[in-house]
Amino acid sequence: MSNLLVLGGSGRTGAHVLEHATRRGHHVRALVRNPDKVQAPAGVELIQGTPADIDDLRKAADGTVGVISALNNARASDNPWAKPVSPPMFMTDAARNTLTVMGEQGIRRIVLTSTQGAGDDWARLNPLVKAFINLSNVKAGFADHTGLDQVVRASSDIDWTLARAVALTDKPLSGPLRAAEAGTEKPGARINRADLAQFLVQTIEDNTWIRKAPLVWNTRG
Repeated sequence: MSNLLVLGGSGRTGAHVLEHATRRGHHVRALVRNPDKVQAPAGVELIQGTPADIDDLRKAADGTVGVISALNNARASDNPWAKPVSPPMFMTDAARNTLTVMGEQGIRRIVLTSTQGAGDDWARLNPLVKAFINLSNVKAGFADHTGLDQVVRASSDIDWTLARAVALTDKPLSGPLRAAEAGTEKPGARINRADLAQFLVQTIEDNTWIRKAPLVWNTRG
């Protein structure tokens, strides 16, 4: 059993992280903006606050040994032209705060959700996909994911993993799941949030993919 801090636990992927980590026997603490609106599994400790506030993070991280971040840069809906509702670089700023607190408290391990096409993987995207991203409001999230990638990679004393998910779906847990370093295999098109959550928890348990950014996808479905 480990004491884990989960960021983004009120989101669609984060809710699965809370459930799976608890089922695996971890003591889970989640930093959420409004605990009254979060239907967390029994035993999850909900701390009110935001990762945009470093003091909230200090309180939430105290006594934990690892962090799973399922934060995202949200839009009003899944429509690619929907208005962004998160601050422009929310994930990047939250990661910077989180890494600072981890350094202060001696926490070395963090696993974060990322996306296919973030950072150095942008060059591998199809030109039509790039054009679609740049013409839609999806570009705000991609800019934030790339900023997150840069901040995390600059942290010299942290054992990080960036899980670069392909297109996310809300289908039920289905597996199997495949992870590979970008450029080594052709990834599938989709990953279920429930399966991604299991990958995040398993990766922090196994201490695999340290200082790497694997692409992650479902091999069927």
